[in-house]
Amino acid sequence: MGSKMQTGNVIGAKLMLALILLSWASSVSCSVSYDRKAIVIDGKRRILISGSIHYPRSTPEMWPDLIWKAKRGGVDVIQTYVFWNGHEPSPGQYYFEDRYDLVRFIKLVQQAGLYVHLRIGPYICAEWNFGGFPVWLKFVPGISFRTDNKPFKDAMQRFTYKIVDIMKAERLFQSQGGPIILSQIENEYGPVEWEIGAPGKAYSKWAANLAVRLNTGVPWIMCKQEDAPDPMIDTCNGYYCEGFKPNSNNKPKMWTENWTGWYTEFGGAVPHRPAEDLAFSVARFIQNGGSFINYYMYHGGTNFGRTAGGPFMATSYDYDAPLDEFGLLREPKYSHLRDLHQAIKQSEWALISADPVVQSLGRNQEAHVFKAGSGCAAFLANYDTKYPVKVNFGNGQYDLPPWSISILPDCKTAVYNTARVSVPTSQIKMVPVGGFSWQSYVEEIVSAFGGNTFTKDGLLEQISLTRDVSDYLWYTTDITISPNEAFLRSGQSPMLTISSAGHAMHVFVNGELAGSAYGSLENPKLTFSEKVKLRAGINKLSILSVAVGLPNVGLHFETWNTGVLGPVTLRGLNSGTWDMSKWKWSYKVGLKGEAQSLHTQSGSSSVEWLEGSTLAQKQPLTWYKATFNAPLGHAPLALDMNSMGKGQMWINGQSIGRHWPAYTARGSCGSCIYAGIFDENKCRSNCGEPSQRWYHIPRSWLKPTGNQLVIFEEWGGDPTQISLVQAERTYDIASTMGPEMLASEKARCQISGADKL
Repeated sequence: MGSKMQTGNVIGAKLMLALILLSWASSVSCSVSYDRKAIVIDGKRRILISGSIHYPRSTPEMWPDLIWKAKRGGVDVIQTYVFWNGHEPSPGQYYFEDRYDLVRFIKLVQQAGLYVHLRIGPYICAEWNFGGFPVWLKFVPGISFRTDNKPFKDAMQRFTYKIVDIMKAERLFQSQGGPIILSQIENEYGPVEWEIGAPGKAYSKWAANLAVRLNTGVPWIMCKQEDAPDPMIDTCNGYYCEGFKPNSNNKPKMWTENWTGWYTEFGGAVPHRPAEDLAFSVARFIQNGGSFINYYMYHGGTNFGRTAGGPFMATSYDYDAPLDEFGLLREPKYSHLRDLHQAIKQSEWALISADPVVQSLGRNQEAHVFKAGSGCAAFLANYDTKYPVKVNFGNGQYDLPPWSISILPDCKTAVYNTARVSVPTSQIKMVPVGGFSWQSYVEEIVSAFGGNTFTKDGLLEQISLTRDVSDYLWYTTDITISPNEAFLRSGQSPMLTISSAGHAMHVFVNGELAGSAYGSLENPKLTFSEKVKLRAGINKLSILSVAVGLPNVGLHFETWNTGVLGPVTLRGLNSGTWDMSKWKWSYKVGLKGEAQSLHTQSGSSSVEWLEGSTLAQKQPLTWYKATFNAPLGHAPLALDMNSMGKGQMWINGQSIGRHWPAYTARGSCGSCIYAGIFDENKCRSNCGEPSQRWYHIPRSWLKPTGNQLVIFEEWGGDPTQISLVQAERTYDIASTMGPEMLASEKARCQISGADKL
């Protein structure tokens, strides 16, 4: 009996110990922390390679392919912002479907075996409309953005709690067994805090405390925030971050935005960053003790709809990323970085276990050596921007090209050099696959004086009236001209001058276009000043003010104005100059075609469309409609809009975005030489060409037959020259991919026809 009891006690004790060990192992397997060297996952330090992919800038059907390619490119983590204005379009009304299905996106990342860095913000900048803030937030009484302001903090807290609660409910934090290993509160707040002063510092502390109270079980970061309160990790954003140091010796050295290129603005040249310089910046960061690096962007994607901010941001958010706007591999950037990641991973044990010892190898050359036990890794750097050198290290001699770093995972064999690119450059081709048979409908300018208008004394700010439900606001007034005016007899027309806070305007006198004016990203304010034809009696002055995306960055950008705020003057009359700014003005939000939903299948049947010889061409404020069948295959598609002016596009009721070729100035581009510090102002192309010619049409938006394309054109164009094109890239895949990826890529190409082997 006693023996049996003793045996039972032993078995019970072992079972209890096993349960304790199992519980301990379970908790360890779901833990994330950090120390001075790195992020620690499951008790192990990690060198982490991350890539930004923003879920609303692509479609759910594209997500698996983008994530798969990122993983094959050596990425461990997918980083994304959370887009507040997409998720809460009106107060308390939430949306998490289609391109905003955040949970689905994160679970796809998890299924691929990758981690997630969730940048909740909820301010994101991101060249996204209003910096990610919903426009209704601007009109909350007493609000002041991103400072120690109760209305703002209350709204921010509610949304942040909403997102975290959803993530917890779906068990998506690593502490719950999910893929989210890092979160971010606020975004690049340091410069704003410096400008605001004490209220800014109080706000940043409040934001940090909010993050801690959310109890996610994963670390939080605050990027570009030198005084990020503990336990927040302050991180670096920029083209180079090798000299960055966190504000505590207990925090790892992290780089949350390594800019792979830059954004494109309408009217600006297209920026490019060489793969060699991008790789150099990563290797230099790692050799200086960095342990987390994120590419912003890894896939930039598209600003569908009216999501582009700025103002004047292009619809394309390609960003010269390793995966281009269509999700195709941009070479040599993709494969050159993939090889870099492999070399870093080969060195990982030494990198996480030891601090670098720096040895001089010459005037502008040095070695960073990591030794840990029997492990050793070395980075040999040549900082000279012009001349290659031979350096002696250990028992060997190594050739270092200018502005390059060689990686030696065993301190002997150089497996990678940042300046030696072994893959050819890919070229994107836009192959025409079809044209369109068009119908047209001309917007009635006089409709601005019809229903749904109201009259006020003076000029009103645009967004306060539109609430950003439309890019367009009509300002109209009457100008009564006496028959005795001298200009009627002399033939000298009076000068009309209109000042606007931005961003564009089209001026009509008696229903005829008198001219247009545009601002720019650097100066969104604009002035129209032209002689106009007026007649005796009542003349109708109509100004169509156009927003081109709301600002996404700047001190208290919620206070920035848009629209015609004056003065509006008429000069050259008998009585001198008339200031019309305080006259009675009539206002109408949006276009008649918008109110009738002409961009939809059902709405387009509400008006009579013209075609054939009566088709309107090169006329302002014109709607165009065409029906077409989807081309066979799965290759990415786009519209060639080079023959058009400015406006918007829809496929089957879904907005592709704004179109505007906006030709760039000649001479604004420069050759981009990798052997030297990167300058995005020099590394630009498309001089004298459109900022954006092609506009992405997601395949998933198409039906096999009967697709409806609708275009609204503001100032005139030739729709007969619009074509549907297929995006292709040509790669020497066999020389750039391993056997497994080559086989997979061949299989994918046979299905999609998107890439040419």
